[in-house]
Amino acid sequence: MLNKKMLMVLFTALMVVFMAACGNNEAKDNEAGSDDGKKGLKIAIVTSPSGVDDGNFNEDNYNGILSFIEKNSDATVKAIREETGDPAAAVQAVADIVADYDVIVTPGFQFAGISSIALENPDKKFILIDSEPAAQGEQKEFDNIYAMTFAEQESGFFAGMAAALETKSNKVAVVNGIAYPSNVNYQFGFESGVNYVNAVYDKKVEVVELPAYAGVDVNNEDVGGNYVGTFSDEATGKVVGNALIDEGVDIIFVAAGGSGNGVFTAAKEAGGDVKVIGCDVDQFDDGVNGSENIVLTSGLKVMSTNVEKSLNSIVDGSFKGGNVVLQADTDSTGYVKEEGRHQLSEDTISKIDEAYKLVKEGKVVPASNFNGHTPDKFPGL
Repeated sequence: MLNKKMLMVLFTALMVVFMAACGNNEAKDNEAGSDDGKKGLKIAIVTSPSGVDDGNFNEDNYNGILSFIEKNSDATVKAIREETGDPAAAVQAVADIVADYDVIVTPGFQFAGISSIALENPDKKFILIDSEPAAQGEQKEFDNIYAMTFAEQESGFFAGMAAALETKSNKVAVVNGIAYPSNVNYQFGFESGVNYVNAVYDKKVEVVELPAYAGVDVNNEDVGGNYVGTFSDEATGKVVGNALIDEGVDIIFVAAGGSGNGVFTAAKEAGGDVKVIGCDVDQFDDGVNGSENIVLTSGLKVMSTNVEKSLNSIVDGSFKGGNVVLQADTDSTGYVKEEGRHQLSEDTISKIDEAYKLVKEGKVVPASNFNGHTPDKFPGL
């Protein structure tokens, strides 16, 4: 009996050792799998003071990350709000966290200076939206920065067409924030779209400008238009909106950030005869005014999809740094025509879609800040 008991004890001890060994091997296998590309990306998004829940620019970029995470459940994201909007502070906010993340998403021109951080951290990836990185010496492109800008003039063009085709007063306008190139692109594109409709469909729509709010671009050139002078002055935005409405304008394309909220307010207070066109993202929900809605449609920069594509390229190994202008040929610019999210007629949609194909093919090239064309003279007009 003693021998049998001893045998049982020895057998049990051997089983414990065997099971422990199996457990250790399983843990090592999981660890190896994580190191073999299965470990999820650690993503950070650093934004302007409006944060990732701004309902507009930042949120659209954040949604691209969230969509990526839905399909890559082992990935994580941390949203970091830079409280000042100052370019130096924005870059410092990235520098403070770069060691802790695999990829950092930076929406906005204030992050152009991350190029210095990218050079110091070649093992990290950066996705920069709406700006090219600041040059470092002679270097303008970086292997670990994918910088996407958009042909805003195309989205502005579709907004201008929509305004010119739908106006009842034959007076339309665009309100901008600051005459940065991207904002001037929206203005020139809008004016190009109105002029295109006037020429092709024999209309006589006027683009109204308030001389007191003319813009001056980065080359100190007077570009006209209606510029609030900042992206965060809702009160002045409302003043500009009211002034345009007093001039008989019934459709306003709003590309002015937070200042544009004041234009929305002016349009809502004016009643149902005044409509606005949203910018960057679908702003239909912002147009709710009691039982009505003031948003006609929205000009789009398709940021979320392109952010998701960039993250996918990191995972599949195809990531390539560079400065890329995204256009209609990749469906990266456009306008809202989904049912229930606009108030365009079928005829207007048909006409804009015809022009969209021409823009996509390069047969119509709307004017932009620096492409050498003017809103009254551009290829395809």
